[in-house]
Amino acid sequence: MNALAATNRNFRHAARILGLDSKVEKSLLIPFREIKVECTIPKDDGTLVSYVGFRVQHDNARGPMKGGIRYHPEVDPDEVNALAQLMTWKTAVADIPYGGAKGGIGCSPRELSLSELERLTRVFTQKIHDLIGIHTDVPAPDMGTNSQTMAWILDEYSKFHGHSPAVVTGKPIDLGGSLGREAATGRGVVYAAEALLAEYGKSIEGLTFAIQGFGNVGSWAARLIHERGGKVIAVSDINGAIKNPKGLDIPELLRHKEATGSLTNFHGGDSMDPGELLVHECDVLIPCALGGVLNRENAADVKAKFIVEAANHPTDPEADEILSKKGVVILPDIYANAGGVTVSYFEWVQNIQGFMWEEEQVNKELRRYMTRAFHNIKNMCKTHDCNLRMGAFTLGVNRVARATLLRGWEA
Repeated sequence: MNALAATNRNFRHAARILGLDSKVEKSLLIPFREIKVECTIPKDDGTLVSYVGFRVQHDNARGPMKGGIRYHPEVDPDEVNALAQLMTWKTAVADIPYGGAKGGIGCSPRELSLSELERLTRVFTQKIHDLIGIHTDVPAPDMGTNSQTMAWILDEYSKFHGHSPAVVTGKPIDLGGSLGREAATGRGVVYAAEALLAEYGKSIEGLTFAIQGFGNVGSWAARLIHERGGKVIAVSDINGAIKNPKGLDIPELLRHKEATGSLTNFHGGDSMDPGELLVHECDVLIPCALGGVLNRENAADVKAKFIVEAANHPTDPEADEILSKKGVVILPDIYANAGGVTVSYFEWVQNIQGFMWEEEQVNKELRRYMTRAFHNIKNMCKTHDCNLRMGAFTLGVNRVARATLLRGWEA
């Protein structure tokens, strides 16, 4: 099942539990605005090439729309739609005053030079500058984009609207980026895991963890779990996977990855089949890579007792049912990976105030938001007698529906 179908299914289920009026339900599903623009740039050799850029703005009942911009050859309108909708529920679960959006350009960033990427980003910004803004829609980095991309968008946007650091988040520190943003999603995953484990009288210390994906999120999660005395016994990335039942030396592994660009040939662990990682013997499984990795083929073989969804949509609805029957506790993506957007919110707040925080304050506030959201989800689970995924969806959908009705949506 693709991301859009799964998100719609979760939304409809939550709407049923909440007893939402069918007209409200329909209105919440339809995006506020979908933008499609043509971006033509000269390549370095002088030839012209055209790309298609998208921005889906899903909902603005609770505040400006927020979401990433990805550069990827398969930027599919359906997927962008699903991710924009997911951002609406995610920001509501974290209780930050945003709605959801998502965008991207269908291109292969690895095949473009730095100057070509800059020209493409600036043309895209010229096409959408009057549809984004500090109080309208605030983009952020996503797959294939980074803080440099945000710097170009900020510069191009500011040519039209004056200096506006709050128009994008995930910026370089020197241009108003927030301390702690780099580690935010991984740190949020760890705070979420701590809140979940505390419910069961456990803590990170002494438990075993398997982490799929060793990019930004996976590597920060691994580092922070290791610091807290957790044993990371298996990790994987696109090139391969390694394991060590006694626990991998994460600082050493990070140095190895920095030096060689991959996890393979690390002397502190044995290589393993990457597909095997998801069904590896461990207490907590953290998928940090792609969607749909847990499906009906492998769900029955999962040995972890807890799954913390750091990736977007890593568990298929079919796998969800199999895992629930086995008694596996799943911490859903719309809560578990909300650390990134929460610290993006802190960056936006700092930019608007023109007053920057210390990293310690960023992390302290992030912990407060993640812990509070977990308890709000647990309360929804008790009220509606449902699992954590539906607890999170009902919490998010209910907040957006309430805001929509309070604003007088029929007028």
